Amino acid sequence: MLRKIAQLLTHNMITARFLRGPAPRWAVFGTDVLLVWVSAIVTLAFNSNATPDVESGIFSIWTKSLAVTAIYALFMLILGTYRSVIRLSTFYDTYQVAKSVVLASLTIFLLESAFNWTGTARYIGAWNIFVLGIFAFAMMMTLRLLIKYFYGLLCTDMHAKRVVILGSSISSFTLSTALLSSADSGFKPVLMLSTNERFADKTVNGIPIREYNPNNVADVFKACAADTLLLLNSEIDFLRNGAADVFLSNNINMMLLNQTETYDPSDNHNMSVTAKVENIHIEDLLGRKPIDTHNPAVNDSVRDRTVLITGAAGSIGSEITRQIAGMNPGRIILVDQAETPMHELQLELERSFPNIRVKLCIADIANEIRMRGIFDRYRPQVVYHAAAYKHVPMMERNPVEAVHTNVFGTKIVADLSMRHGVECFVMISTDKAVNPTNIMGASKRIAEIYVQSLAMSIKGQSRNNTRFVTTRFGNVLGSNGSVIPLFRRQIAEGGPVTVTHRDIIRYFMTIPEACKLVLEAGCMADGGEIFIFDMGKPIRIYDLATRMIQLAGLRPGKDIRIVETGLRPGEKLFEELLNDHERTLPTHHRKIMIAKVRTYDYAQVCEHLAELHDNLLRDNEHDIVASMKRLVPEFKSQNSTFMAIDREISDAEVIHEIPDSKTGIV
Repeated sequence: MLRKIAQLLTHNMITARFLRGPAPRWAVFGTDVLLVWVSAIVTLAFNSNATPDVESGIFSIWTKSLAVTAIYALFMLILGTYRSVIRLSTFYDTYQVAKSVVLASLTIFLLESAFNWTGTARYIGAWNIFVLGIFAFAMMMTLRLLIKYFYGLLCTDMHAKRVVILGSSISSFTLSTALLSSADSGFKPVLMLSTNERFADKTVNGIPIREYNPNNVADVFKACAADTLLLLNSEIDFLRNGAADVFLSNNINMMLLNQTETYDPSDNHNMSVTAKVENIHIEDLLGRKPIDTHNPAVNDSVRDRTVLITGAAGSIGSEITRQIAGMNPGRIILVDQAETPMHELQLELERSFPNIRVKLCIADIANEIRMRGIFDRYRPQVVYHAAAYKHVPMMERNPVEAVHTNVFGTKIVADLSMRHGVECFVMISTDKAVNPTNIMGASKRIAEIYVQSLAMSIKGQSRNNTRFVTTRFGNVLGSNGSVIPLFRRQIAEGGPVTVTHRDIIRYFMTIPEACKLVLEAGCMADGGEIFIFDMGKPIRIYDLATRMIQLAGLRPGKDIRIVETGLRPGEKLFEELLNDHERTLPTHHRKIMIAKVRTYDYAQVCEHLAELHDNLLRDNEHDIVASMKRLVPEFKSQNSTFMAIDREISDAEVIHEIPDSKTGIV
């Protein structure tokens, strides 16, 4: 009955104002003062210790009650008990009210003692001071409890989504309380699902807690008439470890609250705890616990230095820029030929890092004259080379551009770094350079070969101490042109979702995670190393598509079809396992290893690149690819028109390998 009345009251203007935001501070303060005054009147009216013949002047009940109320009001002002949002009151607010009552009672007691010491008639009486304190505290707390209770009735949204909250942390319990206290959250917590059996069969604010059991998830959600799971970002690892598939298979939606809102009573627009609630994305489930890279050497490597970043507007380059901008560099030089993304990056940097000196250069890294001018003008001390063409099918159709940018663009930037005495040159490579089956991967492998051979050729030379480093990793989540945005668009359009092969697998890493490891590898290198990263477990792309459809609240194969289109030119079915301990050397960071790869003589590499460049100038695709295969003998084309060239090349034409000077590995 009370709930129905409360629902009717929500249409009242006064009630609507009550629900929109917290009560004004003056109203809270005035109400508390009124309650204290009433408590004083009632207490003094039944004052058995008063002196009967003194009932006027300062000894009248009205004067005494006003004096007592004034003292209480003073401590309320000092302690700010009126600042709290009553419907969100916590133990701290109760503590503040109790403290104001105790301090006011002690002050009144001291005044009472002064009256007794001077021989004046008893003013209040010690017993009445105690009774008044209890009475006033009870009145103020009762009001707060009633407001919380009626607010809970009034703010109950009959159309609110019933949700189950996952987690056993204090933050998760706080989330349930905040949702109950929010009039416009749109969510009604009906159950808490605990991952800790110690909390099972208990309650939080009347919400029952049940232990998570993957075998009865469907029954639990059906029993409480809910179809949505809500959790904090801190609980996401639980889903990543397999629980997500349990909820998805039972058609349960999952939503994520990235951070708890900060409540400010003076800000009526900051009251909704659900301002940052959103559907869980596949990136949330594929990501891993952030890698700890708190290495002071990383900050020291760029602090007060001029840092040049190529491909700065791309997914990797822009994230490297953000991370370096937070390390107090002397100046950042950004190079990219994409005008619009560079403009967007500039606006972001001006907003987020207004005190960092940034110079943006629209340039093609394969334009030697332009790049020489940039190096001559800005004299970079650290170079991060992220510029490259990366799309396998596109480069399979355009080998000239792949070689022009990925090979000779890298050569230009590396040579300029050496000539200008750059302290450290870090190249971003790819796992597709391992036993390449396509033009893109082979072009990146040739770039690796050149950078490493250049590094080995200058080692020990006192006139040049540039450290050349290569970092190699797989796909990054959310990068431009990656499969996840493609699947998301296809699902939004109603399908079908296209995968090239049912069994194709790939490694994934988050962009920030990859860039942290790039910076870490750059400061640990001696020069000439190719660092590879622990990418975790590979992911089947078909399973990825299935989970994304389920996350959208749809059924794979029924609401959205998954169609196999066949491997694209140059595409691998399985990427190489990069963390094979038989082919790597460890470093002090458990996520970073040194690849044991063959090394090449710098003079031979330069001779072969000269041949490749001649073929490039003639725009002869056949000879270009043949030259690439002679330099990279493991480059075997797959599902490509260039497969015929593999049969043309004899073993005698393959450039001779030389053993690694440090490991002896060929």
